[in-house]
Amino acid sequence: VQNKPVTEDCLDCLCETMSGCNASAICVNGACGIFRITWGYWVEAGQLTLPNDTALSEDAFTNCVNQPHCAANSIQNYMYKYGQDCNNDQHIDCLDFGALHKLGYLKCQDELPYFFQKVFQRCLKDKVRLGKGNLIKGKKASST
Repeated sequence: VQNKPVTEDCLDCLCETMSGCNASAICVNGACGIFRITWGYWVEAGQLTLPNDTALSEDAFTNCVNQPHCAANSIQNYMYKYGQDCNNDQHIDCLDFGALHKLGYLKCQDELPYFFQKVFQRCLKDKVRLGKGNLIKGKKASST
């Protein structure tokens, strides 16, 4: 994966918010892995596979999204492809990536579920408070 718009801190917070970074549950209601990626999301992200798989393999989806690096690279691809200013603050950053991940690129401007928003924003604040500050370094939204 060449272009990686999502910081490690942002990925950490997506993982924490989606699953508590609990890798023991394989799939929950069709959403799999620590980031709870769906089959449709994986397809939109380019159907990444583990080295010994092909996209046509029956298990390619679950193998990838249950492997943290493959799953994270799928998120990077998805955000590179669909990254947009979901909250209209003139920046494309982790807040937007959270909305894109949870709601999808067609609905990322909708209201986030309360629990998701609360946990995600608390995680982001904790990262900033701990001096990481590597969350809100997004690119300027292009005015089209």
